[in-house]
Amino acid sequence: MHHIFVKDQHLYDESLFFIANNHILFGPGLFAMKGEQHRKQRKMLNPVFSVAHLRHMVPTFFKVSEQLSDTFSQKVGNQKQEMDMVTWMTRAALEIVGQSGMGTSFGPVTEEQEEPHYIASYKLGGAWLQRKIVDIFPWKVGHQMADIVDTVHNTSVDIFEEKKKVLAQGDTEEASQLNEGRDIIGILMRENQKAANEDKLCDAEIIAQMSVLIFAAMDTTSSALARILHLLSMHQDVQDKLRAELREARENYGDQPDYDQLISLPYLGAVCRETLRLYPPVPTVIRETQADAFLPLSTPITGVNGEEMSEIFLPKDSKIFISIQASNTDPTTWGSDSYEWKPERWLSPIPEAVQESRIPGVYSNLMTFIGGGRSCIGFKFSQLEMKVIMFSLLNRFKFSLPKEEIFWQMTIIASPTVDPTLSELRPRMPLSVSRLED
Repeated sequence: MHHIFVKDQHLYDESLFFIANNHILFGPGLFAMKGEQHRKQRKMLNPVFSVAHLRHMVPTFFKVSEQLSDTFSQKVGNQKQEMDMVTWMTRAALEIVGQSGMGTSFGPVTEEQEEPHYIASYKLGGAWLQRKIVDIFPWKVGHQMADIVDTVHNTSVDIFEEKKKVLAQGDTEEASQLNEGRDIIGILMRENQKAANEDKLCDAEIIAQMSVLIFAAMDTTSSALARILHLLSMHQDVQDKLRAELREARENYGDQPDYDQLISLPYLGAVCRETLRLYPPVPTVIRETQADAFLPLSTPITGVNGEEMSEIFLPKDSKIFISIQASNTDPTTWGSDSYEWKPERWLSPIPEAVQESRIPGVYSNLMTFIGGGRSCIGFKFSQLEMKVIMFSLLNRFKFSLPKEEIFWQMTIIASPTVDPTLSELRPRMPLSVSRLED
């Protein structure tokens, strides 16, 4: 994997099919670029997701998560109620990315507010449905997705044009407010304005980043949040232990701990890491050889002719399916309990085998957020979002399993359902929610 994602990443890039479809869906954003243009966009975007900027986003994250908690409280009342976590985690993720990503609201996370149009993208199977393809077929679900893609694009254009107009006004009060703003796109536009001509992104590229941000931040993070709540419902002892840590933190730091205080909570970090290790939201990725290549093997194998092989020849355009989940659960690296969900493993030094494995991931010796030049640029944003929402919800509510059994579909983005035939297109995960005394 080190050769694929780091050393020889130019030989093992995203497939032409993947790039073309992302261009159709998102426009000329980070997901749809290769080579020098991808590096140029990434160079501009990297500072935008820095810890320095994330620190300023924590109050916005808490504003949305507390609104979510208030909605849960109103809905649950004094009796246990079943609530669909997919819907609510997706709505919260969308509103967080709207406010902290673009400085806009897609609608409050309340019972009365109509479900935002974007949420249907997740319920219709994720962002892999392409705009141009669905136009060809007379399927209702296809045209619903086409409408969503159009809505996302039009919204992105409107937000961009408004910000661009304000920035062009110079010394006005509105321009000053935008220059002091902390949302991701506002920061990107300011940095782009200051960049050298050869490094600047065109308007279409900035607009495309907004579409990428909406889909990427909403789908994968909501999947991870739903998975954590499912696991905590299955393991009440872990839920109780985590809640005890979070309530102690609330006593020490108040209702809205800052970035460093959140990151310092060991068991919250352990629960998030272990969930992302065992259940990565994107369990498999694909790479395609850009030229004939010899891929070195970490361990020699014996070929059908009986000869030992230490590398494999891959002709140009070969597709390589890489299991993120298999890497994260390899017993030779993580030990005999690698397939068990054990947050406590992160409270001790990681095994020597993990340190020596040279896993090229950007996060905790895991491949969950991949590695190299196409690693997930917003992985710290996603982790922070998960921790803020867990802090708000677990301080006030207890989650337990419903009567129906929950199944997880291993689609491009893992999604839950209660349909044992797995024929239901819309992800759904009801959990029993009860309000706790403060």
